[in-house]
Amino acid sequence: MKATKKTTTKTKAKKGNVKGTGTRDKPWVLKTPSGTSEIMMFRDETLDPPALVCRVGKTELRYHLRGLTDLHAMLKAHGDWMPLGSADEQKPAAEGTVEAWARSPKNPVGGWYGLKKDLRGRFAMYVPPVMEVLGLAEVEHNAKNNRMRAL
Repeated sequence: MKATKKTTTKTKAKKGNVKGTGTRDKPWVLKTPSGTSEIMMFRDETLDPPALVCRVGKTELRYHLRGLTDLHAMLKAHGDWMPLGSADEQKPAAEGTVEAWARSPKNPVGGWYGLKKDLRGRFAMYVPPVMEVLGLAEVEHNAKNNRMRAL
């Protein structure tokens, strides 16, 4: 029996390939890593604390803006691909994933990067596409079980 090779798509998104500039008036229009949902993301440094804002349909989620640099530093230190492991706040995150790190009391903010109660999860679903746009990470784009690594 012949083994089949898993096909993965790894991309480095370029600013020129993405709509928007990452501001409230011109948010980035992105796709989740699996490519199934369109999201709008922008930085809002006027919020307290400064936030990376994500709009999915009519739902707005917010994450600590520093999560971008903190995640990049963690991935650099990790040195290899890391599973995303995205999960809602009400569900546990698998150990060793970006999502677990984004909730850990051992991360630089001492817990959740998500800022809105009941909407604090899914960091690993919505933040990686922004990391690509900024040239900070490479993200896989498969139907599921995606990973990322620092550039």
